[in-house]
Amino acid sequence: MEEYDFVVVGSGSGLDVANAAAQRGQSVAVVEKGRLGGTCLNRGCIPSKQLLYRAEVLETVERAEEFGIDASVTDVAFAEIVREVTEDVTESSESIRRGLESASNRDLYQAEGTFVDDRTVELSGGDHDGERLTGETVLVAAGTRPGVPPIDGIGDVDYLTSREALRLEERPGHLVIVGGGYIAAELGHFFGAFGSDVSIIGRRPHLLPDADEEAAVEFTERVADRYDVSTGYEATAVSESDGEVTVDARPYQAAESDPISVTGDELLVATGRVPNTDTLNVSAAGIETDELGFIETDEYLRTSADDVWALGDIVGEYLLKHNANHEAQAVVRNLFGDELQPVDYSAMPVAVFSSPEVAGVGATESELQAADRDYAKRTYRYEETARGSAMKADGFVKPLISLEGDILGCHIVGPEASNLIEEVVVAMTAGSGTVRDIRESVHIHPALSEVVQRAFAGSFTRGGHDH
Repeated sequence: MEEYDFVVVGSGSGLDVANAAAQRGQSVAVVEKGRLGGTCLNRGCIPSKQLLYRAEVLETVERAEEFGIDASVTDVAFAEIVREVTEDVTESSESIRRGLESASNRDLYQAEGTFVDDRTVELSGGDHDGERLTGETVLVAAGTRPGVPPIDGIGDVDYLTSREALRLEERPGHLVIVGGGYIAAELGHFFGAFGSDVSIIGRRPHLLPDADEEAAVEFTERVADRYDVSTGYEATAVSESDGEVTVDARPYQAAESDPISVTGDELLVATGRVPNTDTLNVSAAGIETDELGFIETDEYLRTSADDVWALGDIVGEYLLKHNANHEAQAVVRNLFGDELQPVDYSAMPVAVFSSPEVAGVGATESELQAADRDYAKRTYRYEETARGSAMKADGFVKPLISLEGDILGCHIVGPEASNLIEEVVVAMTAGSGTVRDIRESVHIHPALSEVVQRAFAGSFTRGGHDH
């Protein structure tokens, strides 16, 4: 059995901790059954955002007439676009592999790892089949995979998950999406922008159910203007005939609605993700999980097993790459620092790169209501600023504050939402975290960021009364 100072299972953000251990002279083993770089690089945010930027360019050209510019799209090299992104992602992954293989104190094991004892992993597949590794410290950062619900007939039809959809070189004529979260929103926008008919079936009353409700309502209405959107429906059965897939769905809660049936030539299942703990046999190492299979950790990211840590999607706090990076920094501090520091999630931003963009940080209004918190709110629209008007932008910024002026949350729908939210994140993290941080900062006129400043500068309402 090979013994190491540090063993990491997974090659996404866990590599940041592995590198920190190696820089301190520790012997390091990296166990990865797939491509190096984790979900984000290979099957998530990097390829999806590269593809979505191309959709944004296309959408910009198609809007040119609104600004008195005669422009049109005569051709789209769809397959070439997808291949270019795939090749770029593959090269990045290979670069990580070459770096690990050339490092003197980091050993790469490209095999599937399964726990068999305390801090002990058995390998299967590849050149190391049957070998075992043990570490003084172990980090579990093996991520998640697409979840597929038990829909009747799902095993008998060809369907896509996000993994296959990101590499699909032939544009669907009609894409049917089961799921109403951010993956459905982003991939629906990508294929829709390039000419596919898109139907979305989601169980919740609105798309993006985890977003602030006002933002989710606006987003759903905007998407429904372009695509076939059925919210409040649960897919119950799927079938395939003559190259077409049909999804039958029934009302999820509103019993008075009629069942529906939607047919297309491709089916995308985007109903969330499940942790890879079941394939790792984590219980053999004394690692406890919650009812959904996510690893349970304390506020420092220690698991229930001695000297075993976990981070990233497999922990389930936020299934976001920037959160995994944030947690990796925390694990490095707690492993190698003088004292333990809890992970701070209080200003963790979220963004959906669809059309329109949606971004948020902090509490939603419904969360504040559920917690019986006193708060005030304000909604300020893009088109009320000079830049927003010039862009013919449609959207809003919605800050939520305490009655003392502390920022509790902020939610944005509209162009550059993922960038505009960062000002609020910085105010909540590095500033005093109050309205004053944003209201009194000088903003460039007439930059789009004025929409954030003005949202925080006006009069707020509290419980329907002026505040």
